[in-house]
Parts: sequence; structure tokens; C-alpha cells
Amino acid sequence: MTAAPTSLIPPLGEPRPQPVPVVEETTLPNGLRVVVVPRPGVPLVELRLRIPFAAANARNAGVHAARGSVLSGAVLLGTQQHDQTRIAQLLQTHGAELSVATDSDRLVFGTTLLPGGLAPVLEVVAELLTGAGYPADQVDGERDRLAERIAIARSQPSTIARSALAKRRYGTHPYAIQLPDADLVSAVRAPALRRLHRERVLPAGSILVLVGDVDPRAAADAVAAALAGWTGSGKAVEPPAVTELRPAGIELVDRPGAVQSNLRLGGPAPARTDEDLPAARLAAMIYGGYFSSRLVENIRERKGYSYSPRSAIDHQRAASSFLVEADVATEVTGPALLETLYELGRIALTPVTEAELDAARRYVLGSMALSTATHAGLASTLSALLGVGLPADWLRTHQQDLEAVTVEQVQQAAARYLAPEALTAVVVGDASRVAAELGALGPVTVSGGGEEA
Repeated sequence: MTAAPTSLIPPLGEPRPQPVPVVEETTLPNGLRVVVVPRPGVPLVELRLRIPFAAANARNAGVHAARGSVLSGAVLLGTQQHDQTRIAQLLQTHGAELSVATDSDRLVFGTTLLPGGLAPVLEVVAELLTGAGYPADQVDGERDRLAERIAIARSQPSTIARSALAKRRYGTHPYAIQLPDADLVSAVRAPALRRLHRERVLPAGSILVLVGDVDPRAAADAVAAALAGWTGSGKAVEPPAVTELRPAGIELVDRPGAVQSNLRLGGPAPARTDEDLPAARLAAMIYGGYFSSRLVENIRERKGYSYSPRSAIDHQRAASSFLVEADVATEVTGPALLETLYELGRIALTPVTEAELDAARRYVLGSMALSTATHAGLASTLSALLGVGLPADWLRTHQQDLEAVTVEQVQQAAARYLAPEALTAVVVGDASRVAAELGALGPVTVSGGGEEA
């Protein structure tokens, strides 16, 4: 069997316009913003409740992260009316299973449910918001399990690398805490969680997104009826402003005997509201964002240094980041970092081709369409956008901005955000084997000793 001639393969069509969701919005008297997106056809509803949950300041960031991590699991342990088992049963009756997660910016309640169960599921959510009990014995069990998981995670090289990079970039800012300290988690007690819930789980500044087979007015009425009793006298806390430290050289976190090195680079990137974002996003994609990118072609396909090198732009409330990751064999640590920096310099200094730009643009637009094609994807995307003050229409305008990006704009964005000197570098590996070769690329500080190679 022979492959079909490329001349017989039809050309790619033009990207389809991003459909703008029909959004019905209201704000309840308690300050909760309710956004409903009707999507008939699939008999499901996605619920996302985003509650601002940043640390108030750097001094209490570690304790806040520890307590927030425990709270996200312990909030489901029961209320004054129902224990944990009964709450799970009430939710499962309507096809729902509530998940709660927290990070440096927010606390998020999320679930999928059957349309007919919207009102009763909202009643369970309201019960948790207003009457979570945090029973002491169960909190202790949840806390101890979490501390054990954190201790295990902190031994993993990828976690070590991510944490070291964040610490090196952000210093004492709450964003430097990628994972709470296990000792601080072990110190959490039920009374502290009750106080944290009372002070920070507030409707003011929170956003509830519903996407699915619902009538917008009836859904908004159901939310108002269920959550009218969720009140609080405080106001939402947003993360403090970020000052990027940008230390020079390479931090080498020593892992004696490691057979792999974990390369991580990071620096500031444009926010979702920044006009540079479309060009920077395409530059990051061309550099290392997908399989046809330059970094993958270089250190995976040609050199065989790494299986899955990648780059991306990551957004948080107070800062956005351009990140590069590659895990490589110890014996090629220096060469792999050299090629990674070479590709950064090349894309920052020389124009990309029209073909590269077109391919990256099609990939980004297609990924956007896929990520919002499902109820779950759209609900999560809207929750993130609305949480930083953007309208649902951003999905359409951002697509238009991506389509308008030129080669010159990509080069300008790459020179500003992807240049090697704009990034902070961390390597996790065996210092006895890799410090000397990394020293050829710049000053190396070995973690713990502060020595330069």
C-alpha cells in the first residue's frame, strides 16, 4: 500500500468563528453574580461557583494555603442537618458529585447534574456554604491524609522544580507557594477552618456559572431561592500585586543520584486583558506549545534529549507567566538547556515564517473551539474569564485578535517575553554531575549551599 500523493490531500479550511454564548446575568442582593448559559440538546448542567480566596498578605500566606487546602476537602464532611454520607446521597440522586478545589486565587465548587436536579443540588450547596460543620475528628483525619499526600508530592522532582521556580520568581509573594507546607497542614484544627469559612467564604465577589439545558430565568430564580440566605459582612480579597524578582543565573536544586534533570524556565507574560496576549500566545505555541513546535523538533525529534518538552502561557489573577518545561537524562542536562536557550534566542531575534504562524494559529483556534464545545469546558472557561473581569464576548474578540496577528507582532512579543534574559531558570538534578556543564551557560547557585559553579 502506498501513501496518497500530498496533492490529493484537501487543504485545511478556514477556522470556524467562535460562537459567542448567550449569557443571562444577574446579581443577587447578597452580592453573588449569577451567569446562566442555556445550551439545550444535552440533558446536563454544569455548575461552577468561584469564590475569591487569595491570601490577604504575604505574612499569612503559608498558613492560609495550608488551611485552604484542608478546607477544600473538609467542607464536604457534613453540616448541622446532614452528615457526609447523606450529602453525597442527596447529590447522587440528581447525578451530581460535588468537587471543591482551591489555589492561590480562588475556591471553586463544581459539579455536573441532571437538569431536573438543579434546585435540590443548589439547596445542598447552600447548606454547605452556610452551615458546614467541620467536625473535629473528621477534620483531623482529612488533615492527616492531606499532609501525607503533600509530603509524598514534595518528594517528586516535578513538584520540587515547580516550587523552586515559583519561589525564585516571587520571593515572599503568596504565588511562591505552589504546595502548602506539610507541617503547617498538620497544625490545622477545626476551629480555624470554621473561622476561615466564616470570614472568607462570602457571596460578595463570587460568581456562579450554570451552563446547560436550563431556562435562564427559572435557573436564576432557583439560585436566588437557594442562596438568598448565604450572607456575610466581609468583602472579597484579591491577591497583592506581583513584583517579578528576575534573579540572574541558574538555580540548581541538588538531587544526588538523580537519573534525570528537570529544566524549568519562567517569566512574566501578558494578562488576558493585555493587547500583547494574542501575539505572545502564538509565539509560545511556535516555540514549544505543540508537537510541531521548534523546541519539540529540536530536543525531542532531532536530539532525543526529552520526550515531552513544552511551553505555555499560564494565567493567575495577579500575574501571568510564560513557562518552559523539559525533563532530560542527566548526561545531556547541559546540552538540553543550551538548545532550549538557543531556540528562545532564535525566536526572539529572528522572524517566524508565515507557515509557522498559520499552523500555530490554526492549532490555537481549534483548541479554543474544542475546549468550549462541551458544557464542562465552557463553564470552566467562563468562570476563569469572568473571574478576571472579562466578558463572555472575549471568546469571540480574542479569536479575531488571533486571526489578525502578523509575523512582526509575533517577533515583537517573542523579543519581549521569550528572550532568555527575561526568564528565570531552575534545574533539579544531581549537582555533582551537572553543575560544571551548567556553569558554562551562566552562574550556578546550588540550593542549600549558595555556591557558584
